[in-house]
Amino acid sequence: MTAGLLTSLDDAAADGPALAGGISLGAHLAAEWAVRNPGRCAGLLLAMPAWCGRPDDAPASLAARASADLVDSQGLEEALRLATAGVAPWLAAELTRAWRRHGDGLAASLRVAAAHPAPTLDALAGLDVPVGIAACTDDPVHPAAVAHAWAEALPRAVVRETTLTALGADRESLGRAALLAWLQAGG
Repeated sequence: MTAGLLTSLDDAAADGPALAGGISLGAHLAAEWAVRNPGRCAGLLLAMPAWCGRPDDAPASLAARASADLVDSQGLEEALRLATAGVAPWLAAELTRAWRRHGDGLAASLRVAAAHPAPTLDALAGLDVPVGIAACTDDPVHPAAVAHAWAEALPRAVVRETTLTALGADRESLGRAALLAWLQAGG
């Protein structure tokens, strides 16, 4: 999963610098790729980074590991039923779509995501491209404090805040926040 996303970014930058981005693990991977390929990156659009460096006990890592265990012990359908009980309908639909798409590889993919290190703050400090970061202030799994730590480390980054509630009402709000932050950062 992670290698495939990094390869996709290599392909996207084959003809010139690319604007890379992603949500959660996707944000980590886009930033990781940019740190490794600063001359090939035109900027970053990042949403909801979940940790800095090693995941250790970051909420998103713990949630992914618990979800993997639930899928292994209960099966996909029961895990989905339990994981989506009491969550907003839009989030339940998104989890259902994403988890079913992975099929038999879901638990393994969740474990890879839970263990994959994000760039360290020191590594981010060396990345001089415009970076827009979107954070949801009501998301305990992807704390806004992590987005702000990334922005403080990056030489040219801005954070725009939104909420999961807003995202449920307007699915474009997260991307819009990242894009507006990127433009404000000099993109």
